[in-house]
Amino acid sequence: MSKSYIPKALRTLVAAQGQYRCGYCLTQERVVGVAMEVEHLIPEILGGPTEEANLWLACSLCNNHKADRVAGIDPLTGEAVSLFDPRRQVWQEHFAWEDGGTIILGRTPQGRATVTTLSLNRVALVRARRLWVSVGWHSPNDTQ
Repeated sequence: MSKSYIPKALRTLVAAQGQYRCGYCLTQERVVGVAMEVEHLIPEILGGPTEEANLWLACSLCNNHKADRVAGIDPLTGEAVSLFDPRRQVWQEHFAWEDGGTIILGRTPQGRATVTTLSLNRVALVRARRLWVSVGWHSPNDTQ
């Protein structure tokens, strides 16, 4: 959660840029009925500014798991790598959907570290994705 005030116009701009969904797990605000949080890609505690270039949308659980982290461990190599940056990087280059759109697979060291660090395949979220897919509310082809 941001310590700095984020003006409504900036919140609205960032929400529109993020298509009203979490930049990490792609959960859609309209599906869960809870507003996404505006998160600092470089956390404030690490000197990240409260400006458009450093802000993106995240669901509360991804944001809580990320906390003040900017790096994680790639479970394949054991190396520390930076986390995925949803503002500057393309989701489908770092992640892929498995199991019909219910499981997020990390394709790159950053993707794998982000999946692990942010717990993108939380049991409750995978269950929810199964329901969303079954009623057409979540499509693994919609990663833009």
